[in-house]
Amino acid sequence: RAENVSAFVNALLDCERQSASELLKTIRRRFPIVLTRNLETAKEWIRSQARGSERYGLVSSSKALRLKPHAIDVRVNIDPVLWFLNGPDDTRSSYYLEDAATEFQVQGLELDWTCVTWDADLRFTDGGWSYHDFRGNKWTCVNQTDARTYLKNAYRVLLTRARQGMVIFVPPGDERDATRWPELYEPISSYLQEVGIPSID
Repeated sequence: RAENVSAFVNALLDCERQSASELLKTIRRRFPIVLTRNLETAKEWIRSQARGSERYGLVSSSKALRLKPHAIDVRVNIDPVLWFLNGPDDTRSSYYLEDAATEFQVQGLELDWTCVTWDADLRFTDGGWSYHDFRGNKWTCVNQTDARTYLKNAYRVLLTRARQGMVIFVPPGDERDATRWPELYEPISSYLQEVGIPSID
């Protein structure tokens, strides 16, 4: 299952739509993947999927700085030990779904269920992915090849941390906020749905 999920994520990020779609069909019965534009819906879904002591949590790119309006601030340093090991009654644990772990903190580690929160740092366009860094009060384009590769790999890490399944949260955006225009997020959501990831309300 892990190999198939990894292959799906690679195809998804390499914009190999047909391959990603076919791979998704082979894994979705045993490894559910859903999409939502509502963070509370994502949290409700992930809580409902977990059984017994199965662990779940939020994960985000370290460049996802415009998730702050959704109360996700990746600049807050979590304690990975507390986040990964403490129980559901501890606000510092992953169970609380308040603090998101970044690719740095989850590298090489897994949860049973993940909520991958997707910001406008990695956007989808007709030509493929568009790479961005939030500096000061605006997004800037990432032009260096190494930096682009790193950003894409950050999402590769985030999308392969779950053992049982995941929900992907793509923000709806806000027309009043130039750093979170809906047009930045809509193509991401559309691409994921075109590949075959079902959307939940």
